[in-house]
Amino acid sequence: MDDVVKQAWQQRDGAVVLTTVDSKGMPNSIYATCVGLSDDNRIVIADNYFFKTKQNIEAKSKAAVLFITKEGKSYQVKGEVEYLTSGKLFDWMKGWNPTKHPGHGALVINTTEMYSGKEKLI
Repeated sequence: MDDVVKQAWQQRDGAVVLTTVDSKGMPNSIYATCVGLSDDNRIVIADNYFFKTKQNIEAKSKAAVLFITKEGKSYQVKGEVEYLTSGKLFDWMKGWNPTKHPGHGALVINTTEMYSGKEKLI
């Protein structure tokens, strides 16, 4: 992941918008607040209350994450997804996900493209 985007991730302001697509091509977007950037630079989102998102993941959807920094600059990360219910990244997610939320699984986004506005970074 580009250093600029890593720094932007550290400065993100509020929730991210996660978008997946169903098997018929219909997009579904949700706000996600329980998110992290792993040591190997993958975005991890806790599955606390996924419904359509989980169905889309099971249908082999790709995903996009949109976030904004405190300075008002937007970033979009697109990629392939994995859904984990065990292992290192799942355990890591359980460590920062608030205990009041179930943390059923960890959605992991393996970045294939990144943008800041119209500028393609990766």
